[in-house]
Amino acid sequence: MEKKFLSERDICTKFITPALKSAHWNIQKQIREEVTFTDGRIHVKGNITQRGTKKRADYILYYKPNIPIAIIEAKDNNHSLGDGMQQALEYAQILDLPFIYSSNGDGFLEHDRTIDIGKIEVAFPLDKFPSPKELWNRYKQWKGISEDSEKTVTQEYHYEINGKIPRYYQRIAINRSIEAIVNGQNRILLVMATGTGKTFVAFQIIWRLWKAGIKKRILFLADRNILVDQTRNNDFRPFNDVMHKITGRKVDKSFQVYLALYQAITGEEEWKKIFKKFSRDFFDLIIVDECHRGSAAEDSQWREILEYFSSATQIGMTATPKETKYVSNIHYFGEPVYTYSLKQGIDDGFLAPYKVIRVYLDKDLTGWRPPEGKLDKYGHEIEDRIYNLKDYDRNLVIEPRTELVANRTSEYLKQTGRFSKTIVFCDDVEHAGRMRQALINENADEVSKNQKYIMRITGDDDEGKKELDSFIDPGEKYPVIATTSRLMSTGVDAQTTRLIVLDKTINSMTEFKQIIGRGTRVREDFGKTFFTIIDFKNATRLFYDPEFDGDPVQVYEPKPDDPIVPPDGENEGDDIDIGEDDSGDVIIDIDGQGINIPSDEPPTKPKKYYVNDVLVEIVAERVQYMDKNKGLVSVSLRDYSKQNLLDEFHSLDDFLNIWNKTDQKIAIIAELADKGVFLEELKEQVGKDLDPFDLICHVAFDMPPLTRQERANNVKKRNYFVKYGETARKVLNALLQKYENDGIQSVEEAFSPQKMADFLRIEPFSHIGTPVQIIKDFGGKKQYLNAIRELEQQLYMQDSRIE
Repeated sequence: MEKKFLSERDICTKFITPALKSAHWNIQKQIREEVTFTDGRIHVKGNITQRGTKKRADYILYYKPNIPIAIIEAKDNNHSLGDGMQQALEYAQILDLPFIYSSNGDGFLEHDRTIDIGKIEVAFPLDKFPSPKELWNRYKQWKGISEDSEKTVTQEYHYEINGKIPRYYQRIAINRSIEAIVNGQNRILLVMATGTGKTFVAFQIIWRLWKAGIKKRILFLADRNILVDQTRNNDFRPFNDVMHKITGRKVDKSFQVYLALYQAITGEEEWKKIFKKFSRDFFDLIIVDECHRGSAAEDSQWREILEYFSSATQIGMTATPKETKYVSNIHYFGEPVYTYSLKQGIDDGFLAPYKVIRVYLDKDLTGWRPPEGKLDKYGHEIEDRIYNLKDYDRNLVIEPRTELVANRTSEYLKQTGRFSKTIVFCDDVEHAGRMRQALINENADEVSKNQKYIMRITGDDDEGKKELDSFIDPGEKYPVIATTSRLMSTGVDAQTTRLIVLDKTINSMTEFKQIIGRGTRVREDFGKTFFTIIDFKNATRLFYDPEFDGDPVQVYEPKPDDPIVPPDGENEGDDIDIGEDDSGDVIIDIDGQGINIPSDEPPTKPKKYYVNDVLVEIVAERVQYMDKNKGLVSVSLRDYSKQNLLDEFHSLDDFLNIWNKTDQKIAIIAELADKGVFLEELKEQVGKDLDPFDLICHVAFDMPPLTRQERANNVKKRNYFVKYGETARKVLNALLQKYENDGIQSVEEAFSPQKMADFLRIEPFSHIGTPVQIIKDFGGKKQYLNAIRELEQQLYMQDSRIE
């Protein structure tokens, strides 16, 4: 058979794989084909989610299972040798691979990322593909790996049957860290978004260095007890008998892997600094989890521990590296050896996207000024000034405002799912307690069934803290709603959190990212593919900060009488700005006058004023969709879809040309969905009985549409079925009816090699005959397929509108 007639898979099987085997690549251990390395971005429209296309490499070549070094993109022989190179280069950049190849079965084109002088790209015949040893030597030279350090670099991961295998970005983080260490780097920073498996990465780094024998005593430091316990009980479990958690300020030097809460080994008083009972060189590797929370500050207690064990290799891990005048991760640890951002995680489909519902309350926008001599509920005279968002729940409590927040949160849950795990972030512990009470009053029916339906989980509440593990456990029904201030803002692995409520003033990008990270886990087995944020204090303005790297898919701002659940409808309303000046004070705009509200108060006043007789109402609405390339766009779903369609098809002729050339129309529909155009959602607004062809022509190019019934009737009017026998006409008429009812996918299933037989076994075709009989009545399989394709062509004939 001529090579030009072979499929891409045939080219791989008959030419590329044999060439690799001839070059001494082990087919079982070093060659992987059709390697999927992302999960496909989750697109959200309304409550419908759909995964985009997964990224897949034709070949990845490994020197050892933990060290991929090359990628090959294959094309059929109708392409030139290098036609796959640009896609291969994109994938190699993502996967951190130095050697890139493209092939059409005639030979290979190589791109070498390890050199910057000379020929980067060279072509050679099939029998000249480099051996594993040759590529490994080039790789070692590129990475500066010596003969002495090769054993450490090639040390295997820890593997368990049916256990976790590092994802591509975890593998890069692990390998880069180990390569940096063997090259003498003793301060290492890894930046990985919340929910991307930092502790699993830490475990694999420790395991490989420990097994290689170059790191023998390791300290894992965290600042939350739950972080230490989660680490010990989950990812670090294989260390078992050699692992020890330091508690009770007792030192036991007989272990090899230590886990510690930094508060448990240090303190203000000298006697609390039990870390000094270890010699300065006792540990040769220290990993600092969530290092943004203090280890980088020069006067922090973390820093004192790190400086005491200064001879140890120290790895800082964080989702949010902190860079301020006073605190710097990069100054201490150096530039990150690897960064995997929230945006990357969402784009890859490993992290959940999210929608935002913004609720603006009138007193938040205009502020509130007490009448002269106004007393709070406890008889304190309230200072005469304008109070606003920065004051609420910190030094002024408007109880009806808290009740309204609780009401809107509960309304959302009642419409979307009463048992969706929810975290409500409040300004402080007292605020969390009031919010708990307000939520209980809004959900008396569920609380009467189980008092743990709503719990306050804060650092000072022992009863609440006892329920933290149950809240985190996806299999536990209660608690459902947790009110908190800071305890749950970081490190809490609540994988099934579907709703995050922000009634907390947030000015720190670090804190904002950590809070958003509470919802980013994907748990498809529990139906959790996205989450929602309800924002009552304009914290989500930080989405627009250049430092933020993961955008929402939708922003919704309901009016007072609107449902709290966002529709996919029109967008109205303007931006409402609540800004800050350089001092951090909140600025509001009243009648065009900017008013600066200072934050300092004389110490003689009560900590908080409480008022319960102020009316608070909801105002403003805006719906925004997140465009992957343009950011937030304030348009309707229809206009947003039109723009995306015009980006894909520049003219009506361009669309018609692509539609007519494409054998499988559902491939076009799937590709559009991957780019955020959901035709099923669009049908709800434009017309449920429209074919995707008419929907696209109508929305993008303003063409008058035909319904599926009209298209089917036009085919019947042409009377072209008369050339077929009686049985074949029955099949075509039945298929036309299926098209009217279900759409073009029915026609395409009828001539799909994989689905054809099963399709012909369903009604009404099963009453006409067996699949074999039906195909025989058309004159054979070829004639049957031609007839179905002709039916599809008849449906989309340009002259199909018959008056």
